[in-house]
Amino acid sequence: MRKLTYFGYHVKQGFINLKRHFGKSMMSIAIMTVCIFLFGLFYFVFTNISHIIKDAETNVGVSVFFDEDVTEQQIQDIGAKINTRSEVAYIKFISADEAWEKYKRERLAADESSALVESFGDDNPLEGSDSYEVHLADVSKQTELVKYIEGLEGVRNVNDLTQVAEVLSNVNRIIRVVSMAFTAILIIISVFIISSTIGMGIGARKTEISIMKLIGAKDGFIRAPFMVEGIVLGLVGAIVPSVLLKLSYDKVTEYFVKHFSNGLGSSFELMEAGDIFGILIPICFAIGLGIGIIGSFIALNRQLAKIN
Repeated sequence: MRKLTYFGYHVKQGFINLKRHFGKSMMSIAIMTVCIFLFGLFYFVFTNISHIIKDAETNVGVSVFFDEDVTEQQIQDIGAKINTRSEVAYIKFISADEAWEKYKRERLAADESSALVESFGDDNPLEGSDSYEVHLADVSKQTELVKYIEGLEGVRNVNDLTQVAEVLSNVNRIIRVVSMAFTAILIIISVFIISSTIGMGIGARKTEISIMKLIGAKDGFIRAPFMVEGIVLGLVGAIVPSVLLKLSYDKVTEYFVKHFSNGLGSSFELMEAGDIFGILIPICFAIGLGIGIIGSFIALNRQLAKIN
């Protein structure tokens, strides 16, 4: 019962501290909201870019062509060997007829296609160009895979997109580094703000804290209300941007579906809100709570040491 009474007292004093410096508290919450909201926006961008790159990586194919005298059994054996590689997501056999139809569909403009097709008649200019289209699970290992395939018996040529693979891997790496750096900067700024706000509260109660020390109040008893204050600031500073981020993402998703569903949207799809916020919301609350606790701890250690 006594502990419950102390807990209630600390919570009450924490909210009194917030009320005493209401303007400063609101400014701290506002700045934290902006910081976490910006973090969320960058998280949206980075996560969706990573998602798009990951999809693109699976479309970075390696085309495997066979010797002219290769048999169907040898082609099947080559496919089986390629499929055993860990860096391979899946392989697809492309016949010469399929390759010609795909080329006409994707590479030739409508006004050129009919004339060119008529010039070949029933002949397939890609005759003898059966191939495997190999899609990678890990694009960074493309070079290693190409060397392996080139060493297989019956393989005439391997066309790969090494430069594309390297660009995708580099973009992924840059995204991770920038995300980590940006998050660290925001956390440092927010900790400083919370620490400053709580430091003001400690300074305003300097006389009261001195008296409490003189009558034997324990250090934890003095610190608790300020820790409550920091935790409340951190949590409120996480709740507000979380709501704003959810509303914003819903609007952005709705916009892309409406305007790009028949064009760019077929190749540029945003992640589902559930997948985004299932991770982002806990991160926002962890950041807010962590900032509140760390900021309070720093302010208390710095300010209480000055009070006798």
